[in-house]
Amino acid sequence: MVRKANPALLKPMNLSADLEAVVGKGPMSRGEVVKKIWEYIKKNNLQNPQNKRNIMADAKLKPLFGGKGEVSMFEMTKLVSGHLS
Repeated sequence: MVRKANPALLKPMNLSADLEAVVGKGPMSRGEVVKKIWEYIKKNNLQNPQNKRNIMADAKLKPLFGGKGEVSMFEMTKLVSGHLS
């Protein structure tokens, strides 16, 4: 059985200025945004070493995370969708 890609993940979205500071100029799809955020997290070593499911915010991620210093990967996805329109 082949899974179809979720069309909502492929639709180009407009990004907030805070989000563009991390992932680059929009518009881009939700899937692309999440992929680029993960590239940024890995490049800047922002996963909590004790709990890899948690992301530690640097100055660029903090505005995306609603000012929080650390969020879970699931919370991150929810918070980032507020920066897509």
